[in-house]
Amino acid sequence: MARVVSVFLPTLPTDRIRRADPSLSPDTPLVVIARSGSKRWVAAADRASANLGLRVGVPAAKAQALVQGLMMIDADPAADLATLERLTLWALSQYSPVVAIDPPDGIVMDTEGADHLQGGEDLMLSGLVNRFRGRGLAARAAIADTWGSAHALARSTDRETIIIPRGETAKAVNRLPLSSLRLPAEIVGSLRTLGFATVGDLAATPRAPLTLRFGPEVGRRLDQMFGRLAEPINPIRPDHLVEVHKSFAEPIGAPETIAKYVSRLVRQLCLELEKRGLGVRRADLIVHRVDNTIQSLRAGTAKPVRDIAWLTKLFRDRIEKIEPGFGIEKLSLTAIIAEPLVEVQSASSLIEEKVTDVTPLIDVLGNRGGQRIFRVAPVASDVPERSVQRIAPTADEIGATWPLHWPRPSRLLAHPEAIEVIALLPDHPPVSFTWRGKRRRVKRADGPERIFGEWWQRSSEWVAVRDYFVVEDDAGERFWIFRSGDGVDADTGSHKWFLHGVFA
Repeated sequence: MARVVSVFLPTLPTDRIRRADPSLSPDTPLVVIARSGSKRWVAAADRASANLGLRVGVPAAKAQALVQGLMMIDADPAADLATLERLTLWALSQYSPVVAIDPPDGIVMDTEGADHLQGGEDLMLSGLVNRFRGRGLAARAAIADTWGSAHALARSTDRETIIIPRGETAKAVNRLPLSSLRLPAEIVGSLRTLGFATVGDLAATPRAPLTLRFGPEVGRRLDQMFGRLAEPINPIRPDHLVEVHKSFAEPIGAPETIAKYVSRLVRQLCLELEKRGLGVRRADLIVHRVDNTIQSLRAGTAKPVRDIAWLTKLFRDRIEKIEPGFGIEKLSLTAIIAEPLVEVQSASSLIEEKVTDVTPLIDVLGNRGGQRIFRVAPVASDVPERSVQRIAPTADEIGATWPLHWPRPSRLLAHPEAIEVIALLPDHPPVSFTWRGKRRRVKRADGPERIFGEWWQRSSEWVAVRDYFVVEDDAGERFWIFRSGDGVDADTGSHKWFLHGVFA
């Protein structure tokens, strides 16, 4: 069963305008005005305007009279659609092979088989909303078994993320309003006149009278929402993508047959990439089934490649995830992300020592999902937790090194952990300390190493200091601990003790 994500961008027109003009104050109420003949009304309102009582559909003259200092800008549907298309292409490269525009204010994508690359559905949705917020766009996202239910849930509540467990679509949508069914406004109004208020009320009514009065649209939307009728997502495809296809006169379904044609598609894709001097970084295999549904597999590489054997292996290892159903009528292979690839002459082992390439291992681990592969690199900072950054596993060396004046622990904790210490202030090392409920007697110690705060980062670090000690307990374990403050002046720190690292 598919898992569909619907992303709703409720204030896309106003957010687009603010992004285009950063000089606009965020406190200035902004609305977008649509026009039809002599009629003008609010087509979109930002959060500041909504807080002042303005809603979509309010006449422009009334809105201007109600809110002093209101900024009114004419609607530009073409610009809004272009922005939505750019966002959809970005989501295509980041989240799923099957992503489409859901006009006028949304994006829809099938994430079945792709959410594990983001750490699961919960992390994927929260990360998606946060990344939109980072771009200056308000967003709400819902995931469910069908496009209709995900679309309705994203637009019917104020929660930023909604996850409906598999098989619970009917329970989740029964109380949603009729407007969430994507029916024309006149049909919704007529249904309300007849006494229908929710999707559940309509679903419990015999189908024949509804079809006789309103046509097949009501039944079709209900069936799509509850998953009784397939609603395929036609994925967006930019013109510059390198894509190859294979259609079948007779549907295929055997794993060996699928693997054979995947190998052929990989070969064709690599030939097309070679013509353009490109290597693939992320490739999508789209499976079109005869029942009008789509499945997808995504494979990524740590660096641009055109290795036919290796790319074939990345997809063949996951072919068992494909469910052919009644048969597959078409296979498509797309290089979603491609980068320039320059062939490099291999050096002879007689000239220099051969360097082992670990990129294949990185690719295998990265495509399993649930984990992010990275390298740690030094940062020019004396504060330990700021002296490390994560970089791509195949990134070039940045040229910086860690200072070697004092020893550093092999494991630095994500956050310093508070410990209870017995020590003579201000300069003596601890006699004993208690960490995670276990008391340890200090047998040897070295220090203190004084580290000053970075006043240019935060004003509170102007006089802040830490005194670090390397201590060894009577069991031979070595730890990196520090005291916040110089042990004399309370302004330099709290004088509490913390454990920050463990030596191997």
